Amino acid sequence: MTPPLPGPRLLGRSLSASLALALAAAGTAAAVVLAGAPPAQAAAVPAPSPVGISGRGATVPFKEQEAEYAATNGSLIGPDRLYGSLPSEASGRQAVTLDATGEYVEFTLTAPANAMTFRYSLPDDAAGTGRDASLDLRVGGSSLKSVPVTSKYSWYYGGYPFNNNPGDTDPHHFYDETRTMFGSTLAAGTKVRLQVTSTAASPSFTIDLADFEQVGAPVGKPSGALDVVSDFGADPTGGTDSTAKIQAAVDAGRSQGKEVYIPRGTFQVRDHIVVDKVTLRGAGPWYSVLTGRHPTDRSKAVGVYGKYAAQGGSSNVTLRDFAIIGDIRERVDNDQVNAIGGAMSDSVVDNVWMQHTKCGAWMDGPMNNFTIRNSRILDQTADGVNFHYGVTNSTVTNTFVRNTGDDGLAMWAENVPNVKNKFTFNTVILPILANNIVTYGGKDITISDNVMSDTVTNGGGLHIANRYPGVNSGQGTAVSGTHTAARNTLIRTGNNDFNWRFGVGAIWFSGLNEPISNATINITDSEILDSSYAAIHLIEGASNGLHFANIKIDGAGTYALQIQAPGTASFDKVVATNIAQSNPVHNCVGSGFRITQGTGNSGWYANPPACTGVWPDPVWTNGGVPGGGGPTDPTDPPDPTDPPEETGNLAQGRPVTETSHADVYGAGNAVDGNADSYWESRNNAFPQSVTVDLGAAEAVERLVLKLPPAAAWATRTQTIGVTGSTDNSAYSTLKAPAGYTFSPSGGNTATVTLTGAPVRYLRLTFTANTGWPAGQLSELEAYTH
Repeated sequence: MTPPLPGPRLLGRSLSASLALALAAAGTAAAVVLAGAPPAQAAAVPAPSPVGISGRGATVPFKEQEAEYAATNGSLIGPDRLYGSLPSEASGRQAVTLDATGEYVEFTLTAPANAMTFRYSLPDDAAGTGRDASLDLRVGGSSLKSVPVTSKYSWYYGGYPFNNNPGDTDPHHFYDETRTMFGSTLAAGTKVRLQVTSTAASPSFTIDLADFEQVGAPVGKPSGALDVVSDFGADPTGGTDSTAKIQAAVDAGRSQGKEVYIPRGTFQVRDHIVVDKVTLRGAGPWYSVLTGRHPTDRSKAVGVYGKYAAQGGSSNVTLRDFAIIGDIRERVDNDQVNAIGGAMSDSVVDNVWMQHTKCGAWMDGPMNNFTIRNSRILDQTADGVNFHYGVTNSTVTNTFVRNTGDDGLAMWAENVPNVKNKFTFNTVILPILANNIVTYGGKDITISDNVMSDTVTNGGGLHIANRYPGVNSGQGTAVSGTHTAARNTLIRTGNNDFNWRFGVGAIWFSGLNEPISNATINITDSEILDSSYAAIHLIEGASNGLHFANIKIDGAGTYALQIQAPGTASFDKVVATNIAQSNPVHNCVGSGFRITQGTGNSGWYANPPACTGVWPDPVWTNGGVPGGGGPTDPTDPPDPTDPPEETGNLAQGRPVTETSHADVYGAGNAVDGNADSYWESRNNAFPQSVTVDLGAAEAVERLVLKLPPAAAWATRTQTIGVTGSTDNSAYSTLKAPAGYTFSPSGGNTATVTLTGAPVRYLRLTFTANTGWPAGQLSELEAYTH
């Protein structure tokens, strides 16, 4: 059928739409060196992985290995997060480039596997049409097969919605993925190598990662099911167009009340298969593949669609156990060339592999009770999933999303309310534009138990907003009710917006169309790790009713909070460490942003906040190894520079430990930048100590020690000694124990001068206090001069 054309998806002032985050240690194992081979290159920078985090994200059937931690004689690239650089779109922002015959990346299996998917990049050709090449897949030292690779689905240029003209600016979307089966099960410990045999077809091959899995046997035809091949003559070789024959099978399945089975094979499908009140199932996504595109009308391509809502919509549909791998090489927003689309109520998509289409699933409501689960969405030119125009009570769960051209998972309540939808237990990685997960408007939305990582540009990890056309309270489509974002992990999310020319936060809120004012938004029990810019961000109109509880912020390239719009927010047990800026808050709206603080907060608050008018370059921690952000101009992306020499308080926001604390007065209070909060040790138990990790060896020459400035704190003298260490094991004396007097007349401040001997760990040991039988400290400030 010919679908009605929806209006083009408009982008607002910033192009922002969606990105991603997550955590699981990638490890630091040295690369394997093969006998007789050139020395293998070890991993340069350990970076947390978004795959395999216990209890969060999708449960995936594969074991992932990053190329930068494998054995290789190629060249490590990255880490780099600058838009337009090749490593910026790699998982963990690092990869390995092979550019000579004989160069390789070799993985060692950690579990039995009979199949692999690997992510790679080839250079574009001069015409922008892409190039085809191959890599040698070698097992145990012998060649197993040649694996085709291509850049036809990569390399976009210019501004939204982008083009395939290499003469334009801002190249991006560099990577693609391919999959292959080994033909047998390889044991754990087997070495699997991707090796260059020729550079004639491609001058280089960049390998990002490989996913190894044990694929089960094909699922047989269910009893009584209709077979698209044996019953309707579809061609499993892909040699001829099977669109009409599969459609006939689906129509018969509906009329006869029978399931429709797609056996093993690759089937050419050049238009939509329209489904309603039917089950369409395959032998498994590695075995039953729908692919294809109309040879002359490029707006028609493979897809399984419900009827459009204007035609009554579809219902009671089940799609499961097959793959839709398209041939979409450009982004044309009006073209309905998505893997799954239309309207499907009371329907399920289960274990479907979606790749090389425009969107994995763009669902146009009104529709109700639709679920996508246990699926993979890879290499899209636009969104992974979008619940658009009145989708209600619908869910995406346990689904793995990587390398989308726009938002990874999105809800857009354009003109018709989206209500009670859920995105849960998904892993969303590397949206090339916009956000990992987002809801534009919507009522009573849940976004929980997800992992989001590696935002590339113009978006953050998690976005809640009154943005985009048709999102407003007049139509009941604005953010309203209770929005729940619980138990999410965000890793390396947020990035530069190339229109705004400043960073977008890992979690961000926007009231562009109108203020967020009729909702309760609960962000709880989550980690925001190694954010590229700010951890939490408000912009474009007020965002009210925000509640943050039990949040760990560890690493932010700029600020913990970037406040560019009014709003209200409460914070309970929000702990921030490793914030790049010495003042963790940027806020130029002043009292327009009202904070209510509960208990257990540290590291993210400052009064007064920064309001500089100048946006700092980010300092990326890259899993704990500092690296500079460099300039933010995407048209001139040089390598990251080292961070500038530190001249501010080196201790603020850094990790800190203690020998003990009383009640709620933990050691985090001593490095949170707030002189009114303080650490207090257990009473009558000297000696007591506080140890701060500066992150790197620093030539500290001066400490400023503070107690709360309130006059209620009477004069007291504390006996304090200072020791230091480079490894947190062997400590040496930096300052012998001495009495330091803290008096209200002197601001309850004492200064300790040091020799400047380089130390990473600073320890203050308290042995006496004339004002209270415990060690007490409001702020520990460390300076190099």
